[in-house]
Amino acid sequence: MSTSNTNLGRALATLAAGALFGFGLSYSTMIRPEVVLSFLRFKDFGLMLVLGGAVLVVLLAYQLAPRLLKRPLLGDIFHAHPSVWNRDTLVGSALFGIGWGLCGVCPGPAIAGLGAGNWSLLWALAGIALGALVQGLRAK
Repeated sequence: MSTSNTNLGRALATLAAGALFGFGLSYSTMIRPEVVLSFLRFKDFGLMLVLGGAVLVVLLAYQLAPRLLKRPLLGDIFHAHPSVWNRDTLVGSALFGIGWGLCGVCPGPAIAGLGAGNWSLLWALAGIALGALVQGLRAK
């Protein structure tokens, strides 16, 4: 398969996966900040099923795919993704959690919410972009 066909295949697979992800977020109502906030306040546990289902699918895929396939469908080899835990990871995750708890908006669902016409999420996305910009400038 040529390089351009491989890149097109990857782009189409990414588009399909993104569409599936966005549809799932929308269908589960995770794109509505009031639903997320009720989950975070321990009033509605419906999103626990969504999160649990997602974790289960990823866990199975990461464990079974390398055993069942000789190589990834759209790649050369399976890669390990080591994570590094340090002070920046801890502080960043705490800040992310505080922001999520205050506004009920996570980046993925916010983008999917725009696709559903929830334009007020632009404010949250602007804040997310600003926070990322400040961190990028701080890290230089």
